[in-house]
Parts: sequence; C-alpha cells; structure tokens
Amino acid sequence: MPRQFQTVMLADAKRMLSAAEAKAASLGIPYNIAIVDAGGHLVAFVRQDGALIGSIDLAIDKAMTARFFDKTTSELATLAQSGEPLFGIQESNAGKIVIFGGGVPIVLDGHVIGAVGTSAGTVQQDIEVAEAAIAALKS
Repeated sequence: MPRQFQTVMLADAKRMLSAAEAKAASLGIPYNIAIVDAGGHLVAFVRQDGALIGSIDLAIDKAMTARFFDKTTSELATLAQSGEPLFGIQESNAGKIVIFGGGVPIVLDGHVIGAVGTSAGTVQQDIEVAEAAIAALKS
C-alpha cells in the first residue's frame, strides 16, 4: 500500500496567519508568527508592524520545536525541568529548541502535518495566538 504524506500547504498557512494576526490584534500586541511544514521547514512567516525583533527567531524556533518533538512547547517545558525525562533537551539541535509556550503541532486526521510558533506576548498569549491559527485550519 503506498504511503501518503500530508503537510501544511501555503494556502493553509496563509489562512492560519490571518487568524493568528486577528487574535494578536485583539490582544493589542504585534506578533511574530511562523508556520512550518511536516518536515519542520518554514512555509510562512509574518512579523506584524512593531513586533519585537528578538521574537522573530523565537517564533520560528517554537514552530520547529513543536514539529521536531510533536508536542507543544509548553508541554516540553514541563518535561525539561530538572529531574524530568527531557531535562536538558533545550541544549540539543544547536540550541534552537525552545521550551516555553507558543509552539503547537498542527494535527489533522491524527497526523502531524506541521506546527505553528508565535512570540511577542506572555506565554499564555502566545499559546492563544497559536491556537487561533490552528482553529482556522480546522474550521
């Protein structure tokens, strides 16, 4: 039986960016928003006017981290604490692993097809913006 490989497509990513931007606007915070495909490669990125420059790489790396490990970055934060099974994971992958909230895998029909990473607000706000992006794909 041939394998099917699913990944987030540019049209999907654009719809997701739009929803994430709307959520960011409702929070009154300019955001950096990244979407990666099933291979962890950047598909789309937006830096809203005034978004923090230091958050650019964080948004991209959160998306990549969520895809690399198929877990939210907030879940990895818990697993990476001292004494937990993934302690030190943030030092892997040339230090590009981000272990605080805002990175969320995109799951469709039980398969991870990419991930979203957001950065600019609090951890909870970053999670909300990322979840708004994913909700747009599923609606």
